[in-house]
Amino acid sequence: MTVPAATRTTLTFGDRGDALGHFFQRAGEAPRLVAYDDEVGCPLHNALAALEWTLTVGILADDDHLHAARLGGETAAAMVERRRDGRRVFVYLGPRMDAPPADPYEGTLLYDEPGVRAFEFAQRAHALAHFLRATQGAGAVLSALSKRAPELRHVRRWLAPLFQEPARQVSNHMIAGWFTVTGGGLLFAPRAAGDPFVYDEVGVEP
Repeated sequence: MTVPAATRTTLTFGDRGDALGHFFQRAGEAPRLVAYDDEVGCPLHNALAALEWTLTVGILADDDHLHAARLGGETAAAMVERRRDGRRVFVYLGPRMDAPPADPYEGTLLYDEPGVRAFEFAQRAHALAHFLRATQGAGAVLSALSKRAPELRHVRRWLAPLFQEPARQVSNHMIAGWFTVTGGGLLFAPRAAGDPFVYDEVGVEP
């Protein structure tokens, strides 16, 4: 994916509180994703590949708003917000073997294809509950502590430069991330005990 020339800043923190404080200060009102378990984070080793193939085959769309995601080595699951007929709907997409049946009053089966099952929900709470039932929250990130969820196009746009030329060796386990039209920032968990937290930020040059 081609992106405009971007500036990049990398900072390290020995203290978890300082690292999170800096992240939230930089994020401001930006849409963000926060790890369900910040001791584990969300592994991003396969993030770009997962986002690319789901877009290519039409499972996800650039204008989807990402409310929850889990990107594993072999499977991925997501809960997104879409506009349909002038109203918001929430769609869970994940591997068939991970997805328990949805209660009829909560969600409607959207499609059931080899390798992926999708349910549509009218309420965010029901969709998020189903996502957490299906994934157990392991290695997941959720849209939290922000007024809106990030658009998938911005997540893809800023993950690319952050991963194409890593500034330093990091764990790639994201604790939190923010994404806007003009930039994005990621906070990574330490690689090992005693290693620092790493905050990476990229943005369009003025």
